[in-house]
Amino acid sequence: MYTDQITRKELASFMDHTLLKPEATCADIERLCAEAIQLGTVAVCINSSMVETASAALHGSNVRVASVVGFPLGAPLSAAKARETELAIHQGASEIDTVIQIGWLKEKNYRGVAQDIGAVVASAGDALVKVIIETCLLTDEEKRVACAIAVSAGAGFVKTSTGFSKAGTTEDDVRLMREVVGPLIGVKAAGGIRDLHTAIAMLNAGATRLGVSASAAILAEAQQ
Repeated sequence: MYTDQITRKELASFMDHTLLKPEATCADIERLCAEAIQLGTVAVCINSSMVETASAALHGSNVRVASVVGFPLGAPLSAAKARETELAIHQGASEIDTVIQIGWLKEKNYRGVAQDIGAVVASAGDALVKVIIETCLLTDEEKRVACAIAVSAGAGFVKTSTGFSKAGTTEDDVRLMREVVGPLIGVKAAGGIRDLHTAIAMLNAGATRLGVSASAAILAEAQQ
């Protein structure tokens, strides 16, 4: 169990320092990357159009570039998601956060959902793929099915939320997702994590990565 005695270094090792706002400029991304290096986060999570900028800014550091794909709706053609993945990796991304086809899941087109994720996984090659299931739009049973499909399609992580829908992550959702995927697949909690208490709660619920934009403020609350 993690407590408020967690060190800044340990907490940062779970964080994707995130900026996905549509109005973000290249200068904003460069600042994000400088902060990520200073804070010691695992990665920055950004839109695919900013991957080249982030890769240049992070050159020589240990911070990874995570690009979102099909974001935030998950509704583009699967071929478009696959191509976006290829281009993001070519420009320097080593992690991909892709959004599922939510409508297909709801109409029980499970084969389509699996093929959609599979197309991204195939295009990603050795890059880590995180599958965003947008928990606030799903029933608990749909969350279970989405996680199971993501694992079967080759994803390395499941992720709660885009942060752009009706609500973000909850402890209950993280616990449910961890229960479904087991101990070997990652769970990323994202959306609404703005303080140390919430970050620790998500880790204790089973998260192994945190998507946060308020990284500096959260880490400032942690032990030196």
